[in-house]
Amino acid sequence: MAFKDLPAHARPREKLIARGAGALADAELLALLLRTGVAGKNVLQLAEELLEHFGGLSGLLQTSAEDLKVIKGMGGDAKRAELIAVLELARRAMAERLKERAVFDSPGAVKQYLQLHIGSRPYEVFAVLFLDAQHRLIVLEELFRGTLTQTSVYPREVVTRALQNHAAAVVLSHNHPSGNIEPSRADETLTQTLSAALSLIDVRVLDHVIVSAGQAFSMAEKGLL
Repeated sequence: MAFKDLPAHARPREKLIARGAGALADAELLALLLRTGVAGKNVLQLAEELLEHFGGLSGLLQTSAEDLKVIKGMGGDAKRAELIAVLELARRAMAERLKERAVFDSPGAVKQYLQLHIGSRPYEVFAVLFLDAQHRLIVLEELFRGTLTQTSVYPREVVTRALQNHAAAVVLSHNHPSGNIEPSRADETLTQTLSAALSLIDVRVLDHVIVSAGQAFSMAEKGLL
């Protein structure tokens, strides 16, 4: 069925006005941002293709303007720029929330924030949330890429960045591109090594969160810290 042939109550804009944004599926909300489809593909179909190709909203939130070009209908600068801008606003809004309150006041937001930044990367990334004395976010920094082991993540660099950011605590994080978020023995050893190094400058490791595109594992919640 062509988009114009949909009954009014089934069209995203009319549905949002009548029932609120919460009533819309991800593809419907995305269709509102895209506004138009392309020849042979209405805007809802375009939205569904984007979500399927990039692995849902979490994957889409990590795409670049260049990545979007692979989807027919997303080659124009205007449409891609508008979508990237909205996605970046979502990331910044979540960062503001973590800067306003202690990270453990909103553990779900911490996991979502990390998933949005590194969860869908096709390669391993090690990142650190540097926190102030009230455990509010100062900054998130990606420090290492590639296969993460005790020898490829340098404690000296993590300690240096903690000092430069005047951090009182940190949350460590990395992604598992395989999708399996269970920590390996190497992950546990790395956590212990970094905890020992950071303790020398009185910086506490509050958690080590392992993420994939759709999941997150907290070592602190599982009693592994």
